[in-house]
Amino acid sequence: MRAELLQLAADLARRREPFVLAMVVRREPYSSAHAGDMAIITADGAYHGWLGGNCTQPTVRREARLALADGKPRLVSLSPDPKSQERPGVTALPMTCHSGGSVEIYLEPMLPPPQLWILGESPCARALARLSEVMGYGVERAPAPGTAQAPVFAVIATMGENDEQSLAAAIAARCPYIAVVASRKRFAEMCEALLERGIPREALDQVHNPAGLDIGARLPEEVALSILAEIVEHRRAQPRSAPVDVPASATDPVCGMTVEVATARHRATHAGHEYFFCNPRCREKFLADPVRFLAA
Repeated sequence: MRAELLQLAADLARRREPFVLAMVVRREPYSSAHAGDMAIITADGAYHGWLGGNCTQPTVRREARLALADGKPRLVSLSPDPKSQERPGVTALPMTCHSGGSVEIYLEPMLPPPQLWILGESPCARALARLSEVMGYGVERAPAPGTAQAPVFAVIATMGENDEQSLAAAIAARCPYIAVVASRKRFAEMCEALLERGIPREALDQVHNPAGLDIGARLPEEVALSILAEIVEHRRAQPRSAPVDVPASATDPVCGMTVEVATARHRATHAGHEYFFCNPRCREKFLADPVRFLAA
């Protein structure tokens, strides 16, 4: 199981798909999960591996999607008495399996590195490609149309060869950062040409020119450094997240567990309101005395 999960993690990383690597780090009897048990949860909610039975899966799946959304790891404690597990750095949530055990699960979001398009074969473009790879960016030197995977940063360093076409492609891909390595005069000519083609002025106003931070760069390597520094500045100013849909959820009125509404198998209607349950026993208890649980 572990080898298969590690291979899956490698495959997802190679395809630049975000996922969460989850591992049981602590348990208290009686729980079907054991320390070291692992699972991978992808952005669409697919669940691979074992972290315990049905009592843990819905909560882990939801917390994994939240981790992908904010890019932050988290330690989740699932227990019949979540208040007893509350401490700094721990998300304590209820779990009411018949076993009565507790489990702590660490979730690490694995987000793909940012993608950098470098268009052109100038010395600056080659220097930027070398430096960007050292910094962990996914570098594309000749990206095909429609292959953008957010976030994508684009640097146009074509130096007179297909300048307008390259800039238009970057704008069409909705890159959050676009820089053009060219003089102000040449950049103005490019903008005029693209305006005539119907590119909005607002899109052109977002393009960085001169490219990079003003550090007095002269050599191609120095210009590349200034551009990468500007990209880092832009990245850190934005919220770190992956595009993830977190499904609507409800609280089981009997045990307090979080239940995903769309996939909930156990439901009941009382006084015109629909309630959702983690298992059939909670539903039966609720139907036997709904006033008791709603009052609580």
